[in-house]
This record gives sequence, C-alpha cells and structure tokens, in this order.
Amino acid sequence: MKGAAKQRSGAMRKVKKKSKQNKHKKSMLLISLILLMLSGVLGVHSITLQSRNKIYQQQESELLAQIKEQEQRAAEIAEYEAFVNTDEYVKKVAEEKLGLVDPNEIIFKPVD
Repeated sequence: MKGAAKQRSGAMRKVKKKSKQNKHKKSMLLISLILLMLSGVLGVHSITLQSRNKIYQQQESELLAQIKEQEQRAAEIAEYEAFVNTDEYVKKVAEEKLGLVDPNEIIFKPVD
C-alpha cells in the first residue's frame, strides 16, 4: 500500500506542477498581451503627437511670416510718421487740399 500511496502522491505532485505551469503560462500570456496593447496605444499616440507637431510647426512658420510683415508695416508707418512731421508734408497738403501756394510762386492758369 505504501508503494501505491507514493505513486498517487507523485502523480498528484505532477498534476499540481502542471497546474502551476499552466497558470504561469496563462499569466505570462496575459502580461504579454497587456504589454502588446500598451505598446500599440503608445505607438498610436506617438504618431498623433508627430502629426500635431507638424501642424504646430506650420503654424509657427506662418506666424513668423506674419510677424515679419507686421514689422515691415510698422517700419513703413514709422517712416510715414516721420514724413508727416516735416514741413514738406505740410506744404504738400496745403497745396493739394487747400490750394495754397508759396508767396514767391507763380501760378499759370490755362485760358479757356
């Protein structure tokens, strides 16, 4: 009987060992699937971030171009402002809008 009991206990150990191995294999498979899913999600987010980065770089270049335009415009406005503060501008406006002339200027009018 002792021999039969040893065989049964040996068989039970083998069954328990296989059961533990099956559980271990299942847990390893589950962990592998989870890691694979996380890698997939990370890859998708990486691609999304790269596309957003390209869009932001395009917007940045457009904004830099607009800044250059506005700086040029500001320079033109400053130049015009300097011209407006000169006597030459006052004289030009007086001639064009008010019809005034310098005292030593001679005006020739066409005869009808």
